[in-house]
Amino acid sequence: MAGTIPSASPVAPPGDSSDRPLPWRGSAEDRPDLPIPPARQPLLHKGLMRKRWRYVGFYGEEVMLCAGVVRIGPFSHTFWSVWDRTADDGAGRVHEHTRLRPGGPEVVLDGSRIEIRTDRVRASLHFGECEPIEVVSPSGRGWGWTRKRAGVPVTGEIEADGRRFEVSGFGVDDQSAGYHARHTAWFWSAGVGTSTDGRALGWNLVEGINDSEVNSERAIWVDGVPHEPGPVRFKGLKAVFFDGETGEPGLNFEFGGAERRRHDRFGLIRSEYVHRFGTFSGRLDGIDLDSATGVMEEHEVVW
Repeated sequence: MAGTIPSASPVAPPGDSSDRPLPWRGSAEDRPDLPIPPARQPLLHKGLMRKRWRYVGFYGEEVMLCAGVVRIGPFSHTFWSVWDRTADDGAGRVHEHTRLRPGGPEVVLDGSRIEIRTDRVRASLHFGECEPIEVVSPSGRGWGWTRKRAGVPVTGEIEADGRRFEVSGFGVDDQSAGYHARHTAWFWSAGVGTSTDGRALGWNLVEGINDSEVNSERAIWVDGVPHEPGPVRFKGLKAVFFDGETGEPGLNFEFGGAERRRHDRFGLIRSEYVHRFGTFSGRLDGIDLDSATGVMEEHEVVW
């Protein structure tokens, strides 16, 4: 897995014809002059393969779900994972699958419509509106774009092994694309919850990718409004320190026993990945948490 996580350089990558210095963070109307989705992106840029992915997560009290579609150059795969937190007399049960071969789609991410279609697990969810943050960051000799939303209203139905859940809660939506450095490694956390004074919270925290001191993808949503915290430091997959925190970390993670773990070797592509569901306690950049659910992730990839 990743050791020391390198930070992204806060300078524009040479040779890119952008009218905005990178890193950039702003609205869709003020983007840099780069091929950012939905614009067409060439397969290669300066010898780097195009990478595109979308991840969605629903983090509820009874059930949690994540699903994604990933494309690296000409290669693609889908994945999904459902954690039934109350199955087996409260012990919980995980259902998950990664599809690497062509065939009928198991995961459909079509705008606000999210579906999982398998024999064991089916889900039909609607992701509502939530103010996004949008970022373009340098990445070695390339660059990466991302659009994040946390605290997204989610409604719908999840069925796993005959157990059916009518869900109404909150989740996250992560869209990313670009020409990331050949070797990339990061820690990432996303979640939703409430503060002790009743405010609705969502977050997207990262170390190692899109993590410049300013104009990063770090974001905390308070009652639906995002703001950017300072740099964070991960204590593995156990906790997150916010800028200025010493001693005990602010945000603590309790692993629920449900995870996705991959060790992939596909020619030029190598990936080590751990993604864990659980609950959080402590403080979110100084905001005291009442309850919170979400994920912690570590990913090291050569692509």
